[in-house]
Order: sequence, then C-alpha cells, then structure tokens
Amino acid sequence: MIVDRDSLAVRPIAAELLDTLARTHARDVGWSNELVRHVVEIKNPQPVSDLASLPACFHDEIVAANAMLAAQNARLMPTAMHPFMNPRRETTLWDGEIYRTYDRIYGCNGHGWSNLQSMHVNLPFADDAQFARLHAAIRLVLPLLPALAASSPIADGVASGVLDFRLDVYRSICSITPSVAGYVIPETVETRAEYDAKILRPMYAEIAPFDPERVLQFEWLNSRGAIARFDRSAIEIRVIDVQESPHVDLAIAAATAAAVKSLYDERYAPLDEQQAIGIDVLHDLLLASIRDGDRAVVDDVDYLHALGMPQSRCVAGEVWASLLHDLDPAQAWWQPTIDAILREGPLARRILREMGGDTSRERIAEVYRALCQCLEDGRMFA
Repeated sequence: MIVDRDSLAVRPIAAELLDTLARTHARDVGWSNELVRHVVEIKNPQPVSDLASLPACFHDEIVAANAMLAAQNARLMPTAMHPFMNPRRETTLWDGEIYRTYDRIYGCNGHGWSNLQSMHVNLPFADDAQFARLHAAIRLVLPLLPALAASSPIADGVASGVLDFRLDVYRSICSITPSVAGYVIPETVETRAEYDAKILRPMYAEIAPFDPERVLQFEWLNSRGAIARFDRSAIEIRVIDVQESPHVDLAIAAATAAAVKSLYDERYAPLDEQQAIGIDVLHDLLLASIRDGDRAVVDDVDYLHALGMPQSRCVAGEVWASLLHDLDPAQAWWQPTIDAILREGPLARRILREMGGDTSRERIAEVYRALCQCLEDGRMFA
C-alpha cells in the first residue's frame, strides 16, 4: 500500500509511482497496478525454479520505490490490510472496463476489495495427471496457510477478533454470485474438462445476467483460494496475506511449495485418499485458521492421516512443524524464518502482542510505522 509518511493515510498515487519506475528504473522484476490506486503489485514476470533469488531482488525494488515516493512524503506499507482505512470514503479505483464492471456488479468500496494485499504463488503442471495431483495437494494445504501467514488482525481502527480479517471478509465479497468463490476451498477435480464443467461453466452462467457483455467471464474471475490458470499451466494460490518484508513473503511461499510437493509426491497418503477429504472438513479448518492462526485446532483424523500425522488432535502450528521437519537444511534457506513464525506466531499475533491491548489510533500508527520500517529494512517484525 502507498501511504502518507506522516499520517499513514492511503495515498492514491500508484499511477505516478509506476510512471516514474517505468521512466527511470531498470527493473529485473515486474510492477503493475491493482484494483485501487493506492496499491501496487510486484512480481517476478517469469517463473523461477529457486525462490532463493527473489527476496533480495524484491527488497531492492521496494527500496527504490520508497526513494521515489519520499519526494511526495509517501512510503510503502506492508501487511494484508490497512489498519484504519475507511474504504467507503477513501477508495479510488483504477480506471478500466474490467474494474468498472467489478465495481458495478459487486461494489468495490469495501474491505475485501479495496483494502487488501495478498501474495499469489503459482505452481506448475504439465497435463491432467499432474493437475489432479497438484490440485489435490493444494486443497489440503490451503486451510493451514493462515497459521503461517495471517497478518490482518486490525481493521477500522479496532482489533477484528480474528487473525486473518482479510480472508474473513474475502469469503463473502462475491456473495451475490456464490459459485464465483464457492467455499474458498476448491472442489475436488481431476481433469481440465471436469474443472470446466464443475467450476468454470457454473460460474460463468451465474454471472451472465450481471455481465451480458462477458467482460469478466474468464478463468481469473474464479475467486476460490486456489484457482487453475490454464492460460499458463499453473494453479495459483491466493490465500496468503502479505507479510512485513519480501524475505518473509518468500519464506512462506517456499514453505508452501515444499509442503505441497510432499503431498504431490504422495509421501503420506495416496492421491485417492487426499481427494476423499471433504470440502466441509477443509472449510471448517480454514475458518478456524482465519480466527486462530497457528492455534487453530485440527481434529479430523482422516485429514491428519493424509498429512502424515498420527495424532487425532493437534493445532495448525504443529501440523506445519511436522510437514517441514525433515527437509534438507542445505536447501531450506527459509527454514529459520518459518521456525521463528512457528515459535512466535504469525505476523497478526505479533502485531497484537506489540499493541499490548492498546488499539488507540496513536498506538496503531506507531506499530504500523515500525512495520513500514521493517519493509524498508527487509527484516522480520519481532
């Protein structure tokens, strides 16, 4: 988010920043706009086989962007939600037919549309066989991700009561077209044809009365927590909150990929057993993780067995520790960061701990200025 350096109010000057970056800065990563004019997106334009190279690249870009924004007394702010933005009053949408159509149908001046930041992780597949295995593995990991990544405990200037308020509001932003987001956890599917029949076509049919010109009727309309991107042969994971620095973002991305790969390789359970885990089980766990993060209770025996856990009851942080405990330390550059999260809690828990029960505007601003500095310095918030 672009915010005022003094007040931390959102600043809708993304166009100016992107223009300056395009004119003056040779870039190895990509910058682009988002739905609202106070948010910018940074990404690696091409796939990489090793995420270890990305944190330093992203950090260098953020430092450069902050230097440009300083001329307008602005800076970048991390985390998944602005803590006191009023989206009804402060939303400024980016112009464009797609954005106007979204706004006309759903009304985008609210939390979940105009006040959110997430990280997307794209993992590749080559054919239907790989797609089925990857999709099944991602389904099982999705509800655990807030345990590592929740970073949105404050909204409207108060503690929301959940650690991942971004996801809590995101679940209902497309409520007038329920098939667009489903239960956030995607349904079990095995082939592209089945995905088209079970997920995409019902979604297109439901939105058609609102979108007769078919502006939104593409696979990216799908608002589940993981969506098939057949246009680039990848599944895109969308439930990860933005963290306090790129190093932490990429550590969570790497841990996610490692956990998915273990399940993809059927290390703990065969594919049919993974696919048999019902959407209700996974949805209930997602809600618990949104609320309680690393302390969410996991007590479905079949689910735990599919993840290689012999227990009948544990918490989400313990599941992550088990999934990641025997990886090769030489390759797990991200392990110390994940260990710190498992020890101290996700960023949302650390933010609340730092607040010390004081959610006055002054204290919120003080803590989020510290988070902005973590982004500038490229370090964890502790």
